[in-house]
Amino acid sequence: MNHHSEAGLPQFMVPGWSGFIGEHTFLAEEIVEFAKAYDPQPFHIDAQAARASLFGSLCASGWHTASMWMRKQRDYTQKYLAERAKNGLPAAEFGPSPGFENLKWPKPVYAGDTIRYFNQTTACRKSRSRPGWHIMSARSSGKNQHDELVLTFESAVMLKYPV
Repeated sequence: MNHHSEAGLPQFMVPGWSGFIGEHTFLAEEIVEFAKAYDPQPFHIDAQAARASLFGSLCASGWHTASMWMRKQRDYTQKYLAERAKNGLPAAEFGPSPGFENLKWPKPVYAGDTIRYFNQTTACRKSRSRPGWHIMSARSSGKNQHDELVLTFESAVMLKYPV
C-alpha cells in the first residue's frame, strides 16, 4: 500500500504523493436520513420538493459528501496501520487536524452517484512546537462517475513518525 521514501517517511507524507482513498455510492434513503438529522433542507429530504428546486432532483448535503470523505480517509488509515502492524513495521501516529480551508462543492451529488475520493500531499514539515511530530498539508477531492469534481478542500493533519 505505502512504500517509504528515501528520507524514511511514509510515501503519503512526501509532497507530490497522490492517491485514491475509496468510493461511496449515495443512495436516496441515506441522503434523506443524513439530511433529516443534519441538514434538513427540502432538496435533501423530499424527492418531490427536490424536483421543483434548482437541483432538479434529490441530492446529498455537501456535509454528507464531506463526511463520506472522512469515513473513507479513516478506512484508508486503518488499512495502512493494519498493514504496518502485520509486517512488524513502525507506522505513523495520526493526531488532530488543525483545520480545513477552501471547502467547495462545485457540483451536486445526486441519489445514485458514486463518488471516488482522493488525497494529494502538498507539504509536510516538522512541527516547531512538538518534537517528533510533522504537519502534513493535503488537497482532497471527490469526483463523480462522470469524472466531475463534486468536493474539494485543503487540510492539514499532525503526524508522528519514528525516523
